[in-house]
Amino acid sequence: MLEDYQAISNAPNSPDLDGKRLGVISADFAKVSEFLKEASYQIRTRGFSKYPIFGVSQNPVQIGERLIGMLEMNENQWNYHASVMEEFVQREIIAEENVEVFKSSYKDPDEFCCLFVLDKDFASFIYIPFPED
Repeated sequence: MLEDYQAISNAPNSPDLDGKRLGVISADFAKVSEFLKEASYQIRTRGFSKYPIFGVSQNPVQIGERLIGMLEMNENQWNYHASVMEEFVQREIIAEENVEVFKSSYKDPDEFCCLFVLDKDFASFIYIPFPED
């Protein structure tokens, strides 16, 4: 199983999502954002991590704990898993030598959601702003 994540983390990916993929993810994110914002808050306030990450995929993955399955909330089209930076380091998705780089680029979790998008041959971290209240 770990080999699968290493293969994903070493895949040749563009650092930017193409517009179509970003649009699909953003539209789906809007349906579940309130739930993910609360989950992020709980992860941080309960002391699990300062760096929540939500795995997003259309196929089953073994990252973190499943929060929302496809079609569970407002007909969402993606699965969402709650995880933390520390799990990504443990699974070697984030290399130990890149932890400080990850932390310095991590955006304010009260304003942005850190998503790890897994879609076919694409895997990348993206940040999407939470909708304003």
